Amino acid sequence: MRNGEIVTAGVLALFSIYLMWKSTELPIGFIEGRGPGGGLWPFWLSLIMLLSCGMIAFNWWRRTSPPSRSEEPFLDGYGWRMVALVGGGLIVFVALIEVLSMYGAIAVFLLYYLRFLGRHSWALTLVLALALPIGFFFFFEGAMRITMPSGMSFTDPVFDILYDIIY
Repeated sequence: MRNGEIVTAGVLALFSIYLMWKSTELPIGFIEGRGPGGGLWPFWLSLIMLLSCGMIAFNWWRRTSPPSRSEEPFLDGYGWRMVALVGGGLIVFVALIEVLSMYGAIAVFLLYYLRFLGRHSWALTLVLALALPIGFFFFFEGAMRITMPSGMSFTDPVFDILYDIIY
């Protein structure tokens, strides 16, 4: 567990540095008359994540956190199984984006995650798997004017109805 904590903090710190560097390709400050630049939120959130990793490493070095004092394995058999099930689900989610659209892939992933991994009721699963992608659609497409991947053409009738509501 001790080694897992510092390795995870290190990997996340490297990822934070990469995201900070990459976000500086866009303005990271406020643009007069327009608001925040495109890189502002990714940069500052990555900096916060980097500082958090630094605190984790500091606590690891001082052995003040429970994982930093633990000699238990980082993941047991159940943990590895869950990593495989969730990771496999995420890989399928990404693959489905080009087929079903971003919103369809979210619905399928929520269905899998809530019902089969979380063992929630069908009622809760269906409500969330339908309501959240529709809510995301109105947020991104309507409010933010950010178009997400729309998948293959057989998903167009659904989007036509939702676009009619927005416009």
